[in-house]
Amino acid sequence: MKLFTIFGDPVSHSRSPLMHNHVFRTLRIDACYTRSQLTDGSKLREVFFAKALSGANITVPHKEAAYEACDEIRGLANKIGAVNTIINEDGRLIGYNTDADGFLAAIQSFGLLRNALIIGAGGTARALATVLYQNKIEPVILNRSSNRLEYFIENSYQAYSWETFVPDTYDLIINTTSAGLSDDLLPLNGSLLTELFSHARCAIDVIYGKETPFLREVKNAKLPFKDGSDMLLEQGVLANYLFINGAVSTDTIRPIMQKSFLY
Repeated sequence: MKLFTIFGDPVSHSRSPLMHNHVFRTLRIDACYTRSQLTDGSKLREVFFAKALSGANITVPHKEAAYEACDEIRGLANKIGAVNTIINEDGRLIGYNTDADGFLAAIQSFGLLRNALIIGAGGTARALATVLYQNKIEPVILNRSSNRLEYFIENSYQAYSWETFVPDTYDLIINTTSAGLSDDLLPLNGSLLTELFSHARCAIDVIYGKETPFLREVKNAKLPFKDGSDMLLEQGVLANYLFINGAVSTDTIRPIMQKSFLY
């Protein structure tokens, strides 16, 4: 039996085991997917091999640590500098990023977008900024501090800390922070969020499965919105395709995995 897991902190909320195990059972693949709470991202490689894993997903806050843990990086993850999917190929860890394409699929229903404000500056923000820019949607990054903005500035993105930010008009506002995941916090000052929403067209929170304080404010502003469920599904489909080495198409995996959201 092949073993897979998701590394994160926190990770108890993750739907990934339900999603992937449903696909494995339906397709009669001899595999099992679990959750693994990991507090120290530098231990990811060590724990991966200790668990004898065939592959893993990585969620906050370890996507950049996962990038460093890999022997080889493929695809868009090279540009992003963050990994959310790892495959064990004969003892070598191969890193991918399925967040970017998953997010792009999730926002298609919002229609034409000119720009987007990304709140947060972690691995997910990197993936989203990259795929937005490649699709001619200008990303602007806003983070609490300047500590994690270097990557964005080096790649010629507009990037601001709370202290240097001057509000503007953005079509899409995205929360990539963990605010609201296990607490009742907003990712940004409430009055500033209200101002931003008053000029925005739509919003998305990458957190899924609950109404976060961010989404409550979006509802109050009467904006079209999504939580992270669509992105979760699409990145999960791509990850599962990698897990099974392309034995089944993503078009076959998608409806099976989508059914797991009913449970």
